[in-house]
Amino acid sequence: MTNGLAATSATQTYRRLLSYILPYWKAFILAVLCNTVYGFVDVQLVSALKPLLDEGLYAKNAEFLAAAPLFVIVALALRGTFGFIAAYCMSWIGNNMIMSMRKELFNQYLALPAQFFDNNKSGELISKLTFNTEQLNRSTTEAITVLVRSLAIIIFALWSMFTTSWQLTLIFLITAPLIAILVRFTTSRFRLTSKRIQIAMGDITQITQESVESFQAIKIYGGQEHERSKFAEVNNRNRRQAMKMEITKAISIPVIQLLAGVGLALVLHFAVTKVVQGTLTTGEFVTMIGMMMLILKPLKSLAGVNVLFQRGIAAAESVFHTLDQSREKDEGDLAINNASGNIVIKDVNFSYVTGSRPALKNINIDIKAGKSIALVGRSGSGKSTLANMLLRFYNVDSGSISLDGNNIEDYLLADYRQQIAYVSQDVTLFNDSISNNIAYGKLGKATETDIIDAAKKAHAWEFISEMPDGLNTQIGEKGMLLSGGQRQRLAIARAILKDAPILILDEATSALDTESEKYIQQAMNSVMHNRTTVVVAHRLSTIENADLILVMDQGQIVESGSHAELLALNGIYAGLHLMQFKD
Repeated sequence: MTNGLAATSATQTYRRLLSYILPYWKAFILAVLCNTVYGFVDVQLVSALKPLLDEGLYAKNAEFLAAAPLFVIVALALRGTFGFIAAYCMSWIGNNMIMSMRKELFNQYLALPAQFFDNNKSGELISKLTFNTEQLNRSTTEAITVLVRSLAIIIFALWSMFTTSWQLTLIFLITAPLIAILVRFTTSRFRLTSKRIQIAMGDITQITQESVESFQAIKIYGGQEHERSKFAEVNNRNRRQAMKMEITKAISIPVIQLLAGVGLALVLHFAVTKVVQGTLTTGEFVTMIGMMMLILKPLKSLAGVNVLFQRGIAAAESVFHTLDQSREKDEGDLAINNASGNIVIKDVNFSYVTGSRPALKNINIDIKAGKSIALVGRSGSGKSTLANMLLRFYNVDSGSISLDGNNIEDYLLADYRQQIAYVSQDVTLFNDSISNNIAYGKLGKATETDIIDAAKKAHAWEFISEMPDGLNTQIGEKGMLLSGGQRQRLAIARAILKDAPILILDEATSALDTESEKYIQQAMNSVMHNRTTVVVAHRLSTIENADLILVMDQGQIVESGSHAELLALNGIYAGLHLMQFKD
């Protein structure tokens, strides 16, 4: 029953995979027809042995013998032409299909919720987009090409054998059930091993990505040997699975050929008797043997193509599993162009994992338009989680968050996020120019004057103007060619340029030195004017002028008030302030 369910699932998966070929059905049909003709011509070349021997050599028909070379040239020319057309069409279909699938998978990545990325390794996701989709290409184009050609040769060859001697053909087919049983056995093993190879490739990608991105920490802390050991382990695991695949393939192919060889031997035994008795001509005998020899190669190819099919099915299951994930919740229908900025958080509770310790408990905040609040507290107190709730990276378990009187989940997601400018402590920059990084939220809309103005307000123009290429300077992957402070100032300039009515700053000045922080703070005070601002802060010096400071601890708001009020309270905030300013 388990095998039956697996087979049904595999069939459904492959059918879904083949649906990606439908837009190119004309080219697909042409390729199938050309491959069929290719197989037919192969069989005709062998079939020509019968008249060549019986009518040509044995009967000494000079005209027939003279035409034989021309027949061979024409047949091979047709074979080559149809083979080229079939190969071109299948390659064209395969590359277009994989391009479409990669586009669909990439778009899915962009639409998936934050929880998905929390629960999946980035290396595995990258491997799906690269390695797994390439397996799909081979299982649809190369595999179908081999399948159609091989089946065409086998079917035409068997028909030719049957018309020559149906008795000998039936003897040859005695081993067919044994071959079918062997193929069924190897199919499930191929698919299981393919899944394990894909998992191992995801691990290889993950470790490589981490090692490349974290090369500084690895070198400083002497982690080279540890990373080598980790990589060697997953690399060896991938090798072992690949060897299991090759061993199964290496055993199954010769066994299939051996079984076919047994049929060939039986036919050879009875055919010799028929030739001696005069019931089978020399040409018919050679043709029968030639057809059976011709069938051996397609049988080997079919055993090999089964590997491609199972790899493709395993890869397709992985890709379709991701494509079938629920996208980020966006069920609202309210449009919003320019929010006033009144935010009300009422009785909000949230846990990252159902049943686990709440990350937020009974949060109630009323933020008036144009006012600023600051969230402070120890690490893990829920500050950044609350900021993520405002960004709609996560949805509340209970309670509500409203903007201008409407639940934020009732707004169109893109419209809602357009009202927010965001700067995090983990600065996100792209391998692009400084100009495009600052203008990322308004690509194609921001003028150079706008970009320069934002850079000046963020005190980024000071270092940008000194660079040889100025705004056109390429900053490398994740802005690695810049210092931490420079990267953070670019992120702040991007937020300034967006000019949104709501500003969320999550440790936005954490990477700045004291002098830069002072300039940035002045700029931020200007930017925060008449904007609803939520500041997640570790440095208390940056939030002393906030309209309201909220102290969080273990997911709850435990203190609230102005800077002076909280100091007078002599509670958690006063303790944090004392630790930072004790000198």
